[in-house]
Amino acid sequence: MWGRIDGFRVVQLGMPGEQRTWLTDLVLSGAKTATAGLLELDYEAEDEPLEYVGERLVLVDDAGSRAALLEVVGVEQVPFGAVSWEFAQAEGEGFRSVEHWREVHGRYWAGLGREVTDSSTIVCLTFRLVTP
Repeated sequence: MWGRIDGFRVVQLGMPGEQRTWLTDLVLSGAKTATAGLLELDYEAEDEPLEYVGERLVLVDDAGSRAALLEVVGVEQVPFGAVSWEFAQAEGEGFRSVEHWREVHGRYWAGLGREVTDSSTIVCLTFRLVTP
């Protein structure tokens, strides 16, 4: 189950340490307006429902402290092999192509013990920064 702060679900980006700090900074700068989750790992295994449009989430930094309040503006379940270039760009992480996005994300989830295939369900979440 995901943590809660002030009644809002918590979102943590990437792995703790340098990666989480970098991703949080991208959100705070406005460069990152989307993130991807693996349905099986991030929702089903955590017994968490999908976010919904209008839901507010607390983004936490590497120390677990509140960094920002986000508002969900889009939630879509997409097969891994069908994630769009537009979504990959909205992640704001400098991907060179959608293939590069798939390579990086596939490697990330494999490192967590989850191999993905083109049919694996990805939750494509888009958001806006409400308050830093």
